[in-house]
Amino acid sequence: MASVKKTNAVRIMEASKVPFELLEYEIDEEALSAEDAAAKTNVPEEQTFKTLCARGDKQGVMMVCVPAGRELDFKKLASASGSKSAELVHLKEVNGLTGYIRGGCSPIGTKKKYPVYIDETAILFDYITVNAGQSGLLFKLAPDDLIKVTEAQAADLLRD
Repeated sequence: MASVKKTNAVRIMEASKVPFELLEYEIDEEALSAEDAAAKTNVPEEQTFKTLCARGDKQGVMMVCVPAGRELDFKKLASASGSKSAELVHLKEVNGLTGYIRGGCSPIGTKKKYPVYIDETAILFDYITVNAGQSGLLFKLAPDDLIKVTEAQAADLLRD
């Protein structure tokens, strides 16, 4: 895996002493989706979590992890975060806020430490994957370990 550049997220995970595996896959600039990542790593979509950057009217910026192929329910996110409303941060702002680019956004190692919310379905699995800080690179780890490292709050975040 010599081609993997050590991302800030990878360094943080190594320092945390939490067990994880890195999964590398070929990226397609036209398909930077979690669904594509799931297909290329042979990890079921419900265990492949995409990281979104959102903003609540009270909470401010937050990182949100939901399964591939599912949609975030903004009302549920607002409720979980103590906000009245929530929306996605505009793509133009994501890099400035997080240090990450589209297709490489991780809940770990953002420029500032933002609150992390993860859909509660994550805890149903032995492992999940989440972006490791660059396109084509995923952490495979126990959901409890991700929650511990990010101090995430698990909540029902999916649109029905």
